[in-house]
Amino acid sequence: MAEDTAKETIGFQAEVKQLLQLMIHSLYSNKEIFLRELISNASDALDKLRFEAIASPDLAADDPDLGVTLALDEAANTLTITDNGIGMSRDEVISNLGTIARSGTAEFLGKLSGDARKDAQLIGQFGVGFYASFIVADRVTVDTRRAGLDADAAVRWESTGEGDYTLEPIERDARGTTITLHLKPDESEFAQGYRITSLVKRYSDHIAFPVRLAGEESTETINSATALWTRSRAEVEDDEYKEFYQHLTHDFEPPLAWSHNRVEGKREYTSLVYIPGRAPFDLWNREAPRGLKLYVQRVFIMDDAEQFLPLYLRFVRGVIDCADLPLNVSRELLQSSPAIDAMRSALTKRVLSTLDKMANNEPEDYARFWSEFGEVLKEGLAEDTTNRDALNKLLRFTTTDSEGDSQSETLAGYVERMVEGQDTIYYLTAESLAAAKASPHLEVFKKRGIEVLLLTDRLDEWMIGYLTEFDGKALQDVRRDGLELPEGESADDAEDRADDGVLERLGQCLEDAVSGVRASDRLVESPACLVVGADDMGAQMRRMLEAAGQDVPESKPALEVNLGHPLVRRLETAADDARFEDLARVLLGQAEIAEGDLPADPADYVGRLNRLLVELSS
Repeated sequence: MAEDTAKETIGFQAEVKQLLQLMIHSLYSNKEIFLRELISNASDALDKLRFEAIASPDLAADDPDLGVTLALDEAANTLTITDNGIGMSRDEVISNLGTIARSGTAEFLGKLSGDARKDAQLIGQFGVGFYASFIVADRVTVDTRRAGLDADAAVRWESTGEGDYTLEPIERDARGTTITLHLKPDESEFAQGYRITSLVKRYSDHIAFPVRLAGEESTETINSATALWTRSRAEVEDDEYKEFYQHLTHDFEPPLAWSHNRVEGKREYTSLVYIPGRAPFDLWNREAPRGLKLYVQRVFIMDDAEQFLPLYLRFVRGVIDCADLPLNVSRELLQSSPAIDAMRSALTKRVLSTLDKMANNEPEDYARFWSEFGEVLKEGLAEDTTNRDALNKLLRFTTTDSEGDSQSETLAGYVERMVEGQDTIYYLTAESLAAAKASPHLEVFKKRGIEVLLLTDRLDEWMIGYLTEFDGKALQDVRRDGLELPEGESADDAEDRADDGVLERLGQCLEDAVSGVRASDRLVESPACLVVGADDMGAQMRRMLEAAGQDVPESKPALEVNLGHPLVRRLETAADDARFEDLARVLLGQAEIAEGDLPADPADYVGRLNRLLVELSS
């Protein structure tokens, strides 16, 4: 018998109240999407029943004909969606319909902008599409009974989409769920057969279960009821692929690209993978659920089978249907199977090939992909040595020759534009593009017309440790010691130069802050710059580790000075030790600021600078 016999009223979780207010005020730019969301949820419930029935056949034995039934009542102005899937228990109803039971709740609410179209896309992204019912309905009733429970364990959930909902036990002979939408007076179109039929054919034709429309005399199946991935590519229209993607992901934007492939032979499987058009909210949570939806012989097995793609491709969505895996396959078996390893390798290559085709044939789409997922793709250089060459071709950069801030340059394009005698790919890391473009380290490259990659993403310095060469050309950090330039004129060609003796004096004065002082052949206009040792940690990596609270090894940069610069020549004439130190410390502070850092002692720097300014003005 049911434990609870009385009807009770329960308040919604606070976040749901906010969400419902957005829904009720027509958050969705296309309100008819509600039907796709509800049919997709019903399809998921049918999939889950079929999976649980593998181990417990009795769950589906009394009604093996799985499907979704739509019933319309124009007089009562209602639309009813019924499935004979897994159903819900009382606790599951409270969890699924009274709360947003996902870790992204706070992120979701934080991202809401007030722009209806953008916020609608977020709702799909966060998987809360059930609440779209309240766009067209002023009251929603859900009757449900979980498979395996008694008839008197069924539950009725009802709400007007305001502050609370009611919950009461009912008798229900059949397992599954019935959702009744009591439509708003101005939404009566959704109680008409022709309208519902057209929406099902448009949005849910690919559902692998029959969607039936109940009539007065007969019930008609109104979708093709064939899993889209089982059909030949030649039979599937682009719009069908896009609609299936939206069913699969609840994403309101179409995918950028997809790849549909059937493999036969030693291993038989069909894959359909998609490249989304935008990043999910939890892209940077490496522990978040990810992976493909796994089927075995068209039987749903699990939602997030992460074993089929590497972590750096965690944004890829899709399905894989294997013919030769057991129906009771577990995550543990997937992790230790040579067959899975082979499929993972093949799928990874297929995704990278799809991206390569997009890059070559649809550069605007690829630019959008790169802006959303480029940083994640860079992780592959460390994680996937097998496909490193393919990944290298997919990388995009801003360079000193780029227009604006677009990341559109390839390594291959850079190599083609190398100047005569150049056999090295030069790069510079910085906190921002503005800081990179203003770096004094670029002065000699600008003077000689040599292009430099500008790396400003937080992962770039880490990534570059795995990108040591391309097309036989080594990569070199222009900020590091040992910089080698193509043969040509020196940067410092000024006739009026300070004597080399100033270097020794600077070294003695600044020995606490720098590893040494030397003349520079990379500076043209700036008086000085800091140079990182060849084996020392770069500034970008240092900042990232410090922000993460990790210990950073101590090291001192070298100071390179432009002996032809007036400030350096003035150092040579400073006989007074105190004045020389003021000039030296200001020179060092300027070099630190040019690197994007503050001087080690900002107050000391300001004091010395003020003394020099007063001296000049007196």
